[in-house]
This record gives sequence, C-alpha cells and structure tokens, in this order.
Amino acid sequence: MIKVAIIGIGKMGISHLSILGAHPKVEIVGVADTSKFSTDMLKKYTSFNIFNDYKKMLESVSPDAVVVSVPTKFHSNIVKDLIERNIHVFVEKPFCIDLDMGEQLVKMVKERNVINQVGYHNKFIGTFEEVKNIVTSGHIGTINHFEGESYGPVVIKRKQSNWRSNPAEGGGCLMDYASHVIDLVNYLVAPIQNVRGTILNSIYSENVEDAVYALLETENNITGSISVNWSDETYRKMTTSITINGTKGKIIADTTELQVYFNTNECPNGYTKGWNIKNITTLSKPVDFFLRGEEYSAQIDYFIDSIIMQNKNRKNTFETALHTDKIINQIKKYKLS
Repeated sequence: MIKVAIIGIGKMGISHLSILGAHPKVEIVGVADTSKFSTDMLKKYTSFNIFNDYKKMLESVSPDAVVVSVPTKFHSNIVKDLIERNIHVFVEKPFCIDLDMGEQLVKMVKERNVINQVGYHNKFIGTFEEVKNIVTSGHIGTINHFEGESYGPVVIKRKQSNWRSNPAEGGGCLMDYASHVIDLVNYLVAPIQNVRGTILNSIYSENVEDAVYALLETENNITGSISVNWSDETYRKMTTSITINGTKGKIIADTTELQVYFNTNECPNGYTKGWNIKNITTLSKPVDFFLRGEEYSAQIDYFIDSIIMQNKNRKNTFETALHTDKIINQIKKYKLS
C-alpha cells in the first residue's frame, strides 16, 4: 500500500480524494487545507486524519506521496518542500507561474529520483491516446498542420472576483484552459518551440483574457494554431479537440469521438482506407473508480503504479509541464511586444 496525503480540497482536491479513497493500492494517511469550513466538514463526515497545516501533517503521517491541489501561486513552495523530504509528488496544472522556480524543481526531482506528475488529464483520454498511437506509428504520414481548440461557458458574466480573474493566482483563459491545449499539442504532434502570433481577448474579464488565439511552430517546423475561448456559452461545458493533417490522412479528435481519414491502404489494424469513426466507449481503458471521466482515475493509477514500479513517468512530468509553462510565457510576451 502506498501512503498518500492530499494538500488542498477544493474541486480537484475532493475529486482526487474520492479516487484515491477507492484505490486498492492506496492508504490515505492525511488531508490538509487552510479552510476551516472544509476541514470541519471532512472531520464531521469522514474518518480521515485532517490538518489545517500541511507541514504538521507531513511530520505526523510521513506519506510516501502527496497530491497537491492548491491554487497555482502556491505550487512551487509546497512542491519544493515535498521534494526536499523525498516525497513523490502529483501536482495540479499548470505547473509553475515562476519559470526559474520550475527549472529548479525539475532539477531537484531528477537529482533525488522523486516520481513527479502534473495533472494534464487529456493525455489519459482514450481518443487522444489513440491519436498518439496513430501519429507515432507514422500511419498519418508527415504532419504538415495542426489545430487545437477548446470552448465552453466558464466565464459568461462580468465582475467575477475569484482566482480566475487574478493573473497572479494563475487566472485567465491562457493559464487555465489554453494550457491543456498547448500541452496536448506538445504531446501528440511535437513540442512547440516558437510563437508566431498571438491575440488575447478580454470579453467579460477586466484583468485577464477570456480568449486565446495563437500561431505556433513546433521544434521540427510543423505549423499550426490554437483557439481557446472560455466565454462561449454555445457549449454546455468545456470541450477540447485537435485536428492533425498529414501526407497520408487527417485526424479529428475530441474527448468523445475520433475521426480518421487514410488516403492509402496502409492503415493500422482496425482501420480502412477512407473515413473511420471510433467512439470513446470503444477506446477507453477500464478503471476501478469512475468520476467525471475515466481519465481522472487513469492519471492517478499511472502515478501510483509509477511509484510502486519505480518507473519514470513519461507522460506528464515536471519537465514536460515546464515546457508548457514556457510556451504560455512566450504567448504572453508576444502579445506585450
């Protein structure tokens, strides 16, 4: 059994707590949050060891691993503290606001051999995993263009005064939602290297952007774009999709469906020349506990298994997440120049 503690029990923290609580290889040894209301509720309705100070929790329960689900501005200091104690760390996205601190944390986990993961859950969605397989196998041919998109009704009125409206706390569409799309492009296509143009639009927010449009170029010279708008109320909830054009075909995928066109008979097993459509229900791998989608449990399973097997995480490392942070910073700088 892996002894796991959780720091931060907001929306994502509660989700992780539910998933970890049902995990057959995990013992939850502590939960910490500075909100007395939240901790009082957990004390009343659960049997977990509850703390208002995460450092006291660490000293008291000595966890093997910790899941960090606090606001982004607190990530770096807490994560640094955990690494110094040689505790394996899963931290929510985005990774760090301060790039220099991000570099330091990446160096630290390598030196101490600490298992590390960042919560970019799209990499664990069956449709996007299948896209990765097709691209890696070369069946789509040489990629010549990509489009990453995400739209939904997150901010649809003025005068919101939560963390999403504060850039110092990781607020804004770029950090909160475009980060998912950037990270997905880095994974499915190739790491982005250059930002060629940026539009950041404020629709309802005063201090942050509500829409992000950027022209991008990967390290192997593939060009493409991202289009992300969290103020689009024509969608019921946030949805993410990616389109990839290659010399042998085209891929269009979102979180529920994969469409692939092959222009030759050299197709992967289970596919034919022309259009192919596959649903998420046939592509998802089973998980022990379903909450909001298989991907949330799948990413935790991956983290726990990496600890048990002492395998290096190759999907969502601090290093790959830092690269996403760097592209976010480039997009901001390009807009300001």
